[in-house]
Amino acid sequence: MNEVFNGSSNYIADDDLRQVTNIAMALKKPLLIKGEPGTGKTALAEAVAESLGMPLITWSIKSTTKAQDGLYHYDVVQRLYDSQLGNEGVDDIAHYIKLGKIGEAFDSDERVVLLIDEIDKADLEFPNDLLWELDRMEFYIPEIDQTVKAKHRPVVIITSNAEKELPDAFLRRCIFHYIAFPGKDLMRDIIGVHFPDLEENVLDQALEAFYWIRGLDDIQKKPSTSELLDWLQALTISGIEPARIQEEIPMAGVLLKKNEDLDTLESAKSSRSAGSARDDKELNYWGR
Repeated sequence: MNEVFNGSSNYIADDDLRQVTNIAMALKKPLLIKGEPGTGKTALAEAVAESLGMPLITWSIKSTTKAQDGLYHYDVVQRLYDSQLGNEGVDDIAHYIKLGKIGEAFDSDERVVLLIDEIDKADLEFPNDLLWELDRMEFYIPEIDQTVKAKHRPVVIITSNAEKELPDAFLRRCIFHYIAFPGKDLMRDIIGVHFPDLEENVLDQALEAFYWIRGLDDIQKKPSTSELLDWLQALTISGIEPARIQEEIPMAGVLLKKNEDLDTLESAKSSRSAGSARDDKELNYWGR
């Protein structure tokens, strides 16, 4: 089957991202995607699954997640409970083995897209603990003396917010791509997918305000694409006049989620207004 990713109906991928995704699939290596939150890392896996007509299995990583969790879990507590109740089948340990997300991907009767989301949230050894399984596409369950081998090699996409460095041994086994934050032109295309009927004036004003905010040095959590989309929807629902958007930046709480950032925005707006007033005053003086 010729598997080529060309984007999807709801995901705009640039040429570099499409190419590196297809290279990772051709080389049968995990694709490691880094980038700041809101750049579409998780959505890429959804888009690849949609584009290739494959099921998507998502393993969301937390700070407490261990590599073993993705392989299988032996529910010894349930087995003990059943034995105390005299339930049948207690001697069949396989009944108490539940596959994790990697196990499900390996055991699937059809090829799947396996998303290991935000791998950098786990401890430093977590990625290295998965090297064997992702290389060999198999793992061993000693409790039942059984090896689970992948029926079909999944398309493995791993995301990282770059909160911590990943081990070199793990990086060597991945195809790497950094998703830069979209520029205005690409952002227009992304918005067009979600709001095809958006007024041009609203879009122009919103984009100018959005990128101005992202350019402020003291903003701690820069607004992402998803927050921009929410803001555009809020602006549309409220019927804000386009001329007010860039100047007032109404409903800024949809874009910024920290009190400090809202304070920074208000201070920057005041400085900008004061600067504009000085410019107008000088223009009037020299225009006499």
